[in-house]
Amino acid sequence: MRLVFVTQALDAEHPVLAQTLDLVRALAERSEELVVLCLTREGDPELPSNVRVRVFGGGTRLGRGARFVAALTAELRRRPRPDAVLAHMVPLFLVLAAPLAKLSRVRLLLWYTHWHASRTLRAATTLADAVLSVDRRSFPLDSPKVRGIGHAVDLDRFTPALTRARGGRLRLLALGRTARWKGYDTMLIALERVLSEGLDAELELRGPQLTPDERAHAGELKARIAASDLLRSRVRIEPPLPRAELPALLAGADALLSATQPRGSETLDKVVYEAAACGVPVLASNAALEEFLGGLPLRLSFPPRDAGQLAARITALASASPEARSAAGAELRRRVVAGHSLATWADAVAEAVSGVPPE
Repeated sequence: MRLVFVTQALDAEHPVLAQTLDLVRALAERSEELVVLCLTREGDPELPSNVRVRVFGGGTRLGRGARFVAALTAELRRRPRPDAVLAHMVPLFLVLAAPLAKLSRVRLLLWYTHWHASRTLRAATTLADAVLSVDRRSFPLDSPKVRGIGHAVDLDRFTPALTRARGGRLRLLALGRTARWKGYDTMLIALERVLSEGLDAELELRGPQLTPDERAHAGELKARIAASDLLRSRVRIEPPLPRAELPALLAGADALLSATQPRGSETLDKVVYEAAACGVPVLASNAALEEFLGGLPLRLSFPPRDAGQLAARITALASASPEARSAAGAELRRRVVAGHSLATWADAVAEAVSGVPPE
């Protein structure tokens, strides 16, 4: 296939978008030619030889839009013509591309997984030939165009630890932007409860603070921790790690905590699947994850904002045998392999480019 992939950044150090490079490399393996149009390219990441990159960012918003249209026009005039244009996470890219792509009879695809349903997203959904998301529930609009194709987890990078220490302090990890809807306050209440009952546990919070509200919330969480005799020595808030160090961080944890609160559509955080790929149990409040986390001897789901139920899940995990924890982690990895790997994601994109209907 020949594909134009439109995205925000190619940057291996970006706290949120570094994984885009994995997507580009996987799509390149399935392409005769892959053209990446992006706002920025940092660090000159190494890419396959069949990938060409055109940067259109910088300057004013109007200028960026004009340069994007010019770059896409040039690509659509090339022969052989691309088979499709895939807009990654930014609906405006698809809206701008639509007149040119439709005139050239090139398919328009959108990848989007977020709770926000903007007017631009509604327009992009109308214009797209297919909309790709992790799951139908991770896309905020009801449309027959939506295909759930899973997350794209690199299974060669996110692997279980060869040896995992058992016993001693329970190591809990939470990753993601320090946004209020991430439920970090629920985690602190639950942890304080289990600590007061004598459980030996610790929690590490890592994530970027990209907005003023996220920075304010991080300050509130730090104040809450400092004011608690129980939490002060058991909770750490740290900056995000480079993506290359994330697999080792996940593989070394006893469990990942995800206490996201409903915001319309379900945001299916990729880190949940990355932790599962590392064989790490995930305690999560997202209703859309109940099937993925269900059917195990260990109960891993809990209701949103319910610190009492989260505390109960932590206590049960701590008391489970090493064999039960390992079995749960192994089954979660099997589920990632089946439906959320980088390979299955890229194969599904290739099917959408060709127009093959989903099974």
